[in-house]
Amino acid sequence: MYRGAYTAIITPFATDGTIDEEALRALIEAQIEGGIDGIVPVGTTGESPTLSHEEHNRVVELTVQFVNGRCEVIAGTGSNSTDEAIQLTQEAKRAGADATLQVVPYYNKPTQEGLYQHFRAIAEQGGLPVIIYDIPGRTGVSVAIDTLVRLRRDLPAGIVGLKEATGTTERISTLRALLGNDFSILSGDDSLTLPMMSVGADGVISVASNILPRQVRDMVHAALDGNFVRARELHASLSPVFKDLFIETNPIPVKAALAMAGRIQETYRLPLTPMNAANRARLEATLRTFGFLSV
Repeated sequence: MYRGAYTAIITPFATDGTIDEEALRALIEAQIEGGIDGIVPVGTTGESPTLSHEEHNRVVELTVQFVNGRCEVIAGTGSNSTDEAIQLTQEAKRAGADATLQVVPYYNKPTQEGLYQHFRAIAEQGGLPVIIYDIPGRTGVSVAIDTLVRLRRDLPAGIVGLKEATGTTERISTLRALLGNDFSILSGDDSLTLPMMSVGADGVISVASNILPRQVRDMVHAALDGNFVRARELHASLSPVFKDLFIETNPIPVKAALAMAGRIQETYRLPLTPMNAANRARLEATLRTFGFLSV
């Protein structure tokens, strides 16, 4: 079962736009030192839509290599093409990933039956346990509770979790009751992690932990331990960071933050572009107040 704080790690690019493998190594080492429970490479935060298949597979391979068994690796291998998602998942399995994060197919807006068949095919043919990623704000369609229940019932060893990014805590209690305590429910929204955990979620796949792994990990584990007084204190201190890391489209702000700290080159692939000046100043002020940047 997947419980705890997992980092949806960014993909660092060199100034020429190629993958910066040494920067990725350093980022992963910082995550391990911060006590993070797992790394999620090449999700949306990892700019997967603009990576070639070869680059995608390489980032997963490198992440497994750099982690070297010290935490879990959940490879982002989703696609709006079922065959492509299966192929990417099979490559992630060969690389040594522990599980796969599968985003709901975007743009083509499948029916609930289409979603069921999509995730079933990946679970049966991909070779890795599947964590479904439900983020209707980006995909245009959500996985209904009945569909999740059906998938879990029919594929109990294949469909093992959900990254819930619907923007509400409303479904968590119902999902927990229907899917059982051995099904992982992870927040897909840093600001909602603690509210979700208070009603049954198991942790988070986090953007903020790219820059603050120890703090996010401590908040999540305080909640897992039932120490909600401490978890609320940490949530309150982290809230400004959670907010400003989404002042523009993810992963623009988190890459800007890491670049401000000198950890990566601030390089994006179009159609993503650098932050505007006002938003950059606001983010920098928040990071300085928090202590992430030297004053």
